Amino acid sequence: MAKKKMLKVTQTGSPIRRPGDQKATLVGLGLNKMNRSRVLEDTPAIRGMINKISHMVSVEEVDA
Repeated sequence: MAKKKMLKVTQTGSPIRRPGDQKATLVGLGLNKMNRSRVLEDTPAIRGMINKISHMVSVEEVDA
């Protein structure tokens, strides 16, 4: 079976003074405090969420 691609997403920006949909996107990714990280599967939906808040997160690929 092929390895699934995984992404490590770390919150680097504050959601203060951001639109509500950007705050909701952070929560949807499992992030709600500065410098918290989550390892998520690399799917088009996750990539779209990351693209929407790319100014508040850093992303790196990791091995599953």
